[in-house]
Amino acid sequence: MANPLYDGLFGLHAGKSTAFLQLPDGQVITHQGFLEISAQIAHVMVEIGLKPGDRVAVQVEKSAQALALYAACAQAGLVFLPLNTAYTVDELSYFIENSGASLIVCDGSNADELTGVANGLKAKIETLNSDGSGSLIARASTMATHFATVDRQGDDLAAFLYTSGTTGRSKGAMLTQNNLLSNAQTLVREWRFTSDDVLLHALPIFHTHGLFVATNVTLVAGGSMIFLPKFDLDQVVAHLPAATTMMGVPTFYTRLLGDARFTKKLTAHMRLFVSGSAPLLAETHVQFEERSGHRILERYGMTETNMNTSNPYFGERRAGTVGFPLPGVEVKICDAEGRALPQGEIGEIEVRGPNVFKGYWQMSEKTAAELRENGFFITGDLGRIDQDGYVQIVGRNKDLIISGGYNIYPKEIELVLDDQPGVLESAVIGVPHPDFGETVLGVIVAERGATPDADAILKAVSQTLARFKHPRRLVLLEELPRNTMGKVQKNILRDQYQGMFTS
Repeated sequence: MANPLYDGLFGLHAGKSTAFLQLPDGQVITHQGFLEISAQIAHVMVEIGLKPGDRVAVQVEKSAQALALYAACAQAGLVFLPLNTAYTVDELSYFIENSGASLIVCDGSNADELTGVANGLKAKIETLNSDGSGSLIARASTMATHFATVDRQGDDLAAFLYTSGTTGRSKGAMLTQNNLLSNAQTLVREWRFTSDDVLLHALPIFHTHGLFVATNVTLVAGGSMIFLPKFDLDQVVAHLPAATTMMGVPTFYTRLLGDARFTKKLTAHMRLFVSGSAPLLAETHVQFEERSGHRILERYGMTETNMNTSNPYFGERRAGTVGFPLPGVEVKICDAEGRALPQGEIGEIEVRGPNVFKGYWQMSEKTAAELRENGFFITGDLGRIDQDGYVQIVGRNKDLIISGGYNIYPKEIELVLDDQPGVLESAVIGVPHPDFGETVLGVIVAERGATPDADAILKAVSQTLARFKHPRRLVLLEELPRNTMGKVQKNILRDQYQGMFTS
């Protein structure tokens, strides 16, 4: 037996002195140097008492050491649980408790607050700061730089990623070793990645896009990454000349288009720009090609499935579509009962393949409702397949908002709004935004005789929820539109306010 994920991503590069991570301060970490750091971290986790299959909850800023922690979990057979750095302690408590994490790794500034959570769950806690310091790395620095890789099977869990439902209750999507490895290998072939590629990496690594797409693809190909802490326009423009590829969310590309320094000359050496995590506007496609000479490659994936479809590397990258199913992945458009619809009709997108997750952690009923016995996953997205085979996403049958690449679930925000003084009820919708694709709009109805204080409400939201979930604006209505069954008609609200931030 072996360890498919570690062997297929990291083990390929043992002994290689070629660059893997190029950091903004000029430091270069080789493939072998990276493996030595991850081996030291793996020793620490074993010393702490972690065993294969244990969960490691991680909320830290992006750094080379944070990425090495992911590799260490793979090598030690642990389940990696990356968490959004914007989550509050209240939000984190649920993820940590639900996952049964044995170890919490956090920024030193949050250690005191999370220690109480850790003690209550009998979990260990270590710190890892954005500059690579912290108790975890201090302990790792004394460890051996070789670690005997733990045997695992392809169906063993490698990671959890939490994704909420419209009820606001978060679900732990269980991803196996084969889920992650097979998808990365497919994308390397489809996007023609090689060891000569240098990926400009400005994405977060707590998300599928930055971790399981960008990083895993680079590892399989044996390439290197310019590893930026976040998307900073000046840094991206400065480092583009040294890169060959870039992956981003639509916001990255609209911000580049807004800068006069972004020209054909700046991108003449680039091989590929990839966009995902949110829909890319057709006009952005056109403007980007006119300015740079490159046509962005758009693809479609989600937390539970990794990547499902992609526009072609060779051939027409068609604006408004997410291309064709990836090799080995089946995509069909269905009615509510799972019956395939005729080509061209709009229905629910279902997918099946080695990329599809194992189910939701400790939620067998939810798993059964969304993952059919025949292996097809009900994505919740509405789409159609045109006469040429291109998949088009036309909407969602749930009220998910995608802003700047982040998934936002209205119910979670509505619960906070409904609890504020003077608020009778609320509805949260996503409306078009030129920079983020969509942004959050809160619609509230006042209690009889009350006058809700919008500033106070937004302040309360800011203290409870991560910043990317905050409504950009609140609108006060006398009543919410409802159908004859009493259900709020959010489509009417979206139509009414769709031009609020774009006109």
